[in-house]
Amino acid sequence: MKRCLPMLLFLAVAFGAATHGPDHGWLVIIGGGQIGPEVWDRFFALAGGKDQPIVLIPTANDAHQDKALETIRQAGATNLTVLHTRDRKMADSEAFVAPLHNARGVYFSGGWQRRLADAYLGTRTERELHALLDRGGVIGGSSAGASIMGSFLVGGGSRIKGMGFLTDSAINQHLLTRHREQRLVPVINQRPQLLGIGLDERTAIVVHGSQFEVIGPSKVAIYTAGHPYYFLQAGDRFDLAKRAVVTGR
Repeated sequence: MKRCLPMLLFLAVAFGAATHGPDHGWLVIIGGGQIGPEVWDRFFALAGGKDQPIVLIPTANDAHQDKALETIRQAGATNLTVLHTRDRKMADSEAFVAPLHNARGVYFSGGWQRRLADAYLGTRTERELHALLDRGGVIGGSSAGASIMGSFLVGGGSRIKGMGFLTDSAINQHLLTRHREQRLVPVINQRPQLLGIGLDERTAIVVHGSQFEVIGPSKVAIYTAGHPYYFLQAGDRFDLAKRAVVTGR
């Protein structure tokens, strides 16, 4: 693999692999754990306020649906709809996606990311989520809800495709809390076109266009093929196109 890496890196550059977020909307990608007010406040602000229509998708772990609903209510949301199914036919129906048409924000709670992929990839639900971003909305997610936002699904079992809200990326969660610092290294070495992002608990990146900002009390790790990973912290900004820290703030 080491002998092949320079050629893989060349091919990734030659074919223009470029990580980017939504041009009009926003992503709030959270590493799991207890989410602090600085993260929730940013999510609600991007949605236009706590009274705006928010859709909760608890499909990654619907057994804890009530807990996820109570958590987001306690954070301040007052206009909530729960959207959940394991039936792909239902997920592809107009009746099911109707709450997404007027939503200003969507939140994916945690669990197992493959459940989200199995239920929604390639359906009308996925298309409506992209449409929400196109009209300037916000999608947030924690733990499994963070991983699903990348293009490569970390921890998805045989599923390797995420929803790709953040293109050419692989997202890992619970980074330091669960000692997962090395988890993305082989993923990125084998797929050098991807940008690897590891998020610790209670910490998030806020993504818009070609940049993201780190918020929360812990750290975010950046993985690029052929280089050691390194950490960012609250207030740091990262240029996704250049795959470099923004300096001169």
